[in-house]
Amino acid sequence: MQNETVPELDGPAFRNVVGHFTSGVTIVTAEHDDTLFGATVSAVSSLSADPPMMLVCLHQRLGAHAAIMGAGRFTVNILGEGQDALALTFATRGADKFAGVDVAHTPYGPRLEMALAHLACRVVDHVEGGTHRIFIAEVDHASAIRDAGPLSYFRGRFGRFVPHDEAS
Repeated sequence: MQNETVPELDGPAFRNVVGHFTSGVTIVTAEHDDTLFGATVSAVSSLSADPPMMLVCLHQRLGAHAAIMGAGRFTVNILGEGQDALALTFATRGADKFAGVDVAHTPYGPRLEMALAHLACRVVDHVEGGTHRIFIAEVDHASAIRDAGPLSYFRGRFGRFVPHDEAS
């Protein structure tokens, strides 16, 4: 076997390739010291059904990260079709993210009432991964309140899911 030189992968090239993976869109919210925090997050995944568990990956510089570290709880709000403006608001640093947003205050942080579904999570472990922290959480409550399609994210753009049997 010959020694082969492999080019080093830089951040922009990595983001370009990973952008080809379609994901759902969530807003992860938490409350700490009577302050609400929220961030748009696509790095969210179910981990286990027994017990119900989730993985959530957040950049360590975000206020939501610090709030979850302090509170030990958070809510995953799964967004539906047409909620891309909400996703953009919560992706903007320094914005008054909760202005005009209907929320229910829970022990797990604010629940965005217009979201497609919600998962109330309690952190059981976390691990640092580069610039991010991976939160491993048990889901104490979950609900799906809207009958609509999910908001999807692909190559830096929002879209909607179309099942094969409905595609033309």
